[in-house]
Amino acid sequence: MTHKMTRRAALGVALGTLAAPALVQAQTMAGGVTRNVAAFRTYDWGDHYDALSGQAMLVADTQARSLHYWNAQGGDYRVYPTSVPRTDDLTKRGFTEIVRKKVGPDWTPTQSQVERFGWEYIPPGPDSPMGTHAMYLTWPTYAIHGTHDTRKIGRPSSDGCIGLYNEKIAELFELCPIGTKVRIL
Repeated sequence: MTHKMTRRAALGVALGTLAAPALVQAQTMAGGVTRNVAAFRTYDWGDHYDALSGQAMLVADTQARSLHYWNAQGGDYRVYPTSVPRTDDLTKRGFTEIVRKKVGPDWTPTQSQVERFGWEYIPPGPDSPMGTHAMYLTWPTYAIHGTHDTRKIGRPSSDGCIGLYNEKIAELFELCPIGTKVRIL
């Protein structure tokens, strides 16, 4: 019995062959870092907090490069792609909270950053690595903030902070009051 390949089947095989390298490349970025979209997972707030605190709650998953938000009632759940610290040494993990919020944040490098990279103060604006909005944590020098460099999202690219697209941090900024509980994994 002979099988004839239809023109449609041949076209499908050809397109699949051409698309295969692009699909593999889409799953792995330079340096062997896997894209974070496949690593997104949903969480239940109860996996991280004993009870709803009457306000919004956040969980930053540095492995999946995602930030999870729940409103005070637990009914509004959102997941945002993030940038994360470049190394485990720069990653602070545990429970903290938002203590200050700022639209149009400036950026002052830590003494360590000045010594290592020679970085200098950057005022608010398109050159600021803090993006358009920042929410500062109880840990000094740590924040959840925006970025003007969208290539950083989904990658380990920060010196400790959690970064979001500017439009996403603006949304989250409105949803999270000062005192919002934050857990960084």
